[in-house]
Amino acid sequence: MEREILNEMAYFETWLRTNRYSNNTIKTYTDAIRVFLNFFKEKDPSEITNRDLLRFNNEYIIQKGYSASYQNQVINAIKLFYLKVENRHLSIDNIERPRKYAPLPKVIPKQKVEQMLTSIPNLKHKTALTLIYACGLRRGELINLQLKDLDSKRLTLTVKNGKGQNDRVLPVSEKIMDMIIRYYRMYRPAKYLVEGQIKGNPYSETSLGKIFHKYLGKVYKKHNFTLHCLRHSYATHLLESGVSLRYIQELLGHKSSKTTEIYTHVCMTNLKNIKNPTDDFDL
Repeated sequence: MEREILNEMAYFETWLRTNRYSNNTIKTYTDAIRVFLNFFKEKDPSEITNRDLLRFNNEYIIQKGYSASYQNQVINAIKLFYLKVENRHLSIDNIERPRKYAPLPKVIPKQKVEQMLTSIPNLKHKTALTLIYACGLRRGELINLQLKDLDSKRLTLTVKNGKGQNDRVLPVSEKIMDMIIRYYRMYRPAKYLVEGQIKGNPYSETSLGKIFHKYLGKVYKKHNFTLHCLRHSYATHLLESGVSLRYIQELLGHKSSKTTEIYTHVCMTNLKNIKNPTDDFDL
């Protein structure tokens, strides 16, 4: 039975890769299925029922105090595994799906972003962080960006297999393209635009986060921003400069406009124009 489960796990991972799920999602889903099947190691996967799923939710996820985000990921993984591998629908209707806490995005002031990017002496580091901000890229999208995805004549770059398995073409200004060309001539990457120490290998996600904290820390002491905040800042700064929410949705690669609308909650342009009742007070 153990060999059969391993075969099913391998099939599930292959199916996810074939359908262009991201590496992070593949790892999250396969790890979740291993935990789930190990919880019922005395049972064959085909014998697991909806009642077992409820038991797993109550006795493992809730009892151990795992987050709502983790609970939703595990349930989504189980649902997909049974649909694509076991060829049956395991109902999740009776499981209470928690609403994921959605904090407002943290926005770095535009002046601080400028100070950070213009002060970076290392051209590779400057190019990487500038592209994340200038194009609103996710960390993985920058790391997976290949030389063939750039078009210097059309001034575009193509993000392939972004979140949600979508491709999108983004405009690149002449200034940014000139920076990319200068960087290329200096470092001569072989495959990926931003490579690590070994030619042909992508840059490390961890290293990318470290250089962000290093350079932002020099202009913004004791900050609590993450690398992803550059993407949030890009979207918010576009909105504040008058760019339509619809265009921002396309640039960020959001499937739903509701996802993009969160930036209206942190955009201060219109809010600053509201007259406060105390403006008429002689304080």
